[in-house]
Amino acid sequence: MRFFLHLLGAYAMAGLIAGGAGAAQCEGSITENEALKAEDARYAAQIGNDFAAMPQLFADDLVYVHSSGTVDGKDSYIERLRSNALRYRAMRRSDVKVRIYGCVAIITGAGNFDVTVNGKESAVSLLFHSIWVKTDSGVQFVSWESTPAPAKP
Repeated sequence: MRFFLHLLGAYAMAGLIAGGAGAAQCEGSITENEALKAEDARYAAQIGNDFAAMPQLFADDLVYVHSSGTVDGKDSYIERLRSNALRYRAMRRSDVKVRIYGCVAIITGAGNFDVTVNGKESAVSLLFHSIWVKTDSGVQFVSWESTPAPAKP
């Protein structure tokens, strides 16, 4: 997983520096505090179904890879939440590490989320990474990937 995270971080940085069409553009340096504050705001928006805040927090080129392997972009992810196909009841993270690469912050850690998926309630434990970029529009969420956490012995 470590190799994958480094590769993904390098890919994200290359895309941001190259400034490809539709990609979030770097603006200054992001701090650990800014990244964690933005992640907290995202959790609050998702738990509270704050559909006014989400488009501001989420970059247009968001890639959201769920622990199930389902992949969403910004619009499809917000629609999944709006339709209640996916509902977050609680989101908690632990063992968090934030790495800063100029305007990019990569947050890795463990998460315990209470969710409802297609009407079925569950509690999921995952390992995740969340990538945030500081742009001229503010700090934006550009990528998430999670996988089920291994069972504890």
